[in-house]
Amino acid sequence: MDTLSRMRAEVDGLLESLSAAEARWAPWLASVDAGQRESARNLVHYWALRQHDLRDLQGRLAGVGLSSLGRSESHVEDTLRTVAAAVRALAGDAWHPPNPAVAGRGTRVLRRRAADLLGPAPPTHRARIMVTLPGTAAEDLGLVRLLIRQGMDVARINCAHDDPAVWRAVARHVRTAAAEAGRPCRIVLDLAGPKLRTGALEPGPRVVRLRAEKDALGHVRVPARGWLTSAEHPVAAPEPGLVPIPVPAAWLGARQDGEQLSVRDARGRRRTMTVALAEGGAVVSSERTTYLATGCVLGSGGVVGAVPPARQSLLLRPGDVLELVPDCSPLPVVPGSPRIGCTLPEVFEHAHIRDQVLFDDGKVSGVVVGRQRDSLRVRVVRTKTGRARLGADKGINLPDTRLPVSALTAKDLEDLTVVSEVADAVGLSFLRGPEDVERLLNELTGLGATRLGVVLKIETKRAFQNLPQVLLTAMRWPRVGVMIARGDLAVECGYERMAELQEEILWLCEAAHLPVIWATQVLEQLAKEGQPSRAEITDAAMSERAECVMLNKGPFVADAVSVLADVLHRMSGHHYKKNPLLRSLRSWHPDHAAGKCPSENPRRRWQ
Repeated sequence: MDTLSRMRAEVDGLLESLSAAEARWAPWLASVDAGQRESARNLVHYWALRQHDLRDLQGRLAGVGLSSLGRSESHVEDTLRTVAAAVRALAGDAWHPPNPAVAGRGTRVLRRRAADLLGPAPPTHRARIMVTLPGTAAEDLGLVRLLIRQGMDVARINCAHDDPAVWRAVARHVRTAAAEAGRPCRIVLDLAGPKLRTGALEPGPRVVRLRAEKDALGHVRVPARGWLTSAEHPVAAPEPGLVPIPVPAAWLGARQDGEQLSVRDARGRRRTMTVALAEGGAVVSSERTTYLATGCVLGSGGVVGAVPPARQSLLLRPGDVLELVPDCSPLPVVPGSPRIGCTLPEVFEHAHIRDQVLFDDGKVSGVVVGRQRDSLRVRVVRTKTGRARLGADKGINLPDTRLPVSALTAKDLEDLTVVSEVADAVGLSFLRGPEDVERLLNELTGLGATRLGVVLKIETKRAFQNLPQVLLTAMRWPRVGVMIARGDLAVECGYERMAELQEEILWLCEAAHLPVIWATQVLEQLAKEGQPSRAEITDAAMSERAECVMLNKGPFVADAVSVLADVLHRMSGHHYKKNPLLRSLRSWHPDHAAGKCPSENPRRRWQ
C-alpha cells in the first residue's frame, strides 16, 4: 500500500470511529438541549478522535502539505472529511471543495455562546477580564468604578465569604458603575460548595511580640514598636503594623513624650521602652524584641490588659503522623502528638489506607496509614520547606477518596435564592460528576431561574476525570461555561500535571463550543504586591486562549486589570486558541543594527 492509500485508509477509519462514538454516547446526546446538539456531537467526535495516537499520521499529512488535524477541535468531522477529500485528490480523484458555509461554524458558535454568558468581548481583545471583588466593594463604589474603567468585564462574588446583604450591595455597585460607564459588566456569584477544612485549635497564650529588625551586622535597623491605647476605649493605631497594647486610660493619660518605661517582659527579660505621644494613645519603642503578656507592668502601674490570644498551629515535618478526627471543637496543641479536626464526617467512613491527603493548598501532603471509626492517621510525606505549620480553617483535599457528598450544600441551596435575584450566572464549586450538575439544573428550574448562566468550576480530580459527562449534562442548559480553577485542581492532580490538564480542558471545551474562564493566580503577585513576576506575565499571555481570564482580589488589582488588558491586546494579534496568527512583525529591520553589515572578509579592513 502506497503512502497516500495508507493515509486515506487511516482517515476513513477515523471517520468510522466518529459514528461508533455517537452510538456509544447516544443516551447522553439525546438529553442535550436542542440548540447544543451539534456541539455535543462534535464533543463526542473529538473524544473519539483523541482515543487514537495520531502523531505518526500527523507527520505524514503535514509532509504532503495537508492539515495535520492539530487544530480540529471545533469542527472534527468537517476537518476529517476535508482531509480525506484532499488525500483522494492527491491520489488522482476529483477534488470536491468543502462547503464554505461549514468552515468556521464551530468558532462562530463558541463566540456567540461566550457573549451570551460573559457579555460582549472588548473591542481590543477577545478574552474578557473577570475580577473577584472583595466584600469592601459593598461600601466602595469608587473601587468598582475604577475596575470597570480599567477593563473589568465580569465581576465575581464569592459566596464563601460575607453574607447576602454584602453580595447584594456589591452587585448594586457593579450595576451602577457599569451604567455610568456605558458598558456592560456581567455578575457571577460562586457558590461556596463543600470545602473540607481543618477544625479549630485552642488559642495560645495572651502575648504579643514587638520585634526589632536588625541588619546583617546585628545593628538595629527598625526598633520594636507597639501602640499603647486605652483598655476602656481603644483607639486604632495611627499606622499599620503597630501592635495594640491595652493599658488603663488614667495611667496612659499621665505619660510624657520621651519618657522611658521599664518593663520585665513575658520571658522575664528586662526591657526599656521610649514613649512617643500621639493622638489617642502613644507609640512605644525598644531596641530589643519584647514579649508583652496580659498582666505585664509598664513603668509604675501600667498593667497590660487583655491582649488577643496567639493563634496556635501544628508544626509538622516529613515522617510525623497527624491524627485527623471528626471533633471540630478547639483541640489542644500537644508537641509530638499533632491532632486536628476535619469538618466533613464522611471522610472517616470513606477514606482508605494509602489514600492521599493534602492540607492548606498542598503545603502539607500525606498518606493515610491507619484508620478507625472516628479517626485517621496521616503520615506526613512532604512539606513546603522541610517543615510547615498547619492551622485551623485550612483546606483539605482527598483526591483519591470517593466521598458521597453533593457539590450543593444546605447553605448553597439557601444562597441560590439570592444568586438568582442578583447574578447573571452561578458558579458551581467542587463538583465531582454529572449528578452534581444535574442537581443544580433541577434546583434552578425549580426556582424559575432559567435565565441564569452556569459556570462549572473544574477543581477536583474527579471532575476532570468525568469532564465529558459533566459537559454533556450541562449542555441541557442554554448558557454554560467552564472555569479552570487551577489552584485546587493542581493540589489534587499534582502541579507537575497542571500544564497538561489545563490544555486538555481547553481542547475539550472548544470541541463542545463552550467558553472557558482561565482562573487562579493570574498576575497574583502584581495584584498583591504591585510588581509582577516574569513567569506570571507569560502565564497571562497564555490565558488569551480562553474566553475569559480571572484575577483575584488584592490591593493592586486595578493595576493588574490594566496590565492584563494590555497583554491580552498584544497577544490577540498572535494567537487564536492553538492557531498562530502571522501578522506582520516590525521588531527587526536591517537599518536598526548598531553598525553596518561587516564585509565578507573583515581582515581586509586592516590590510
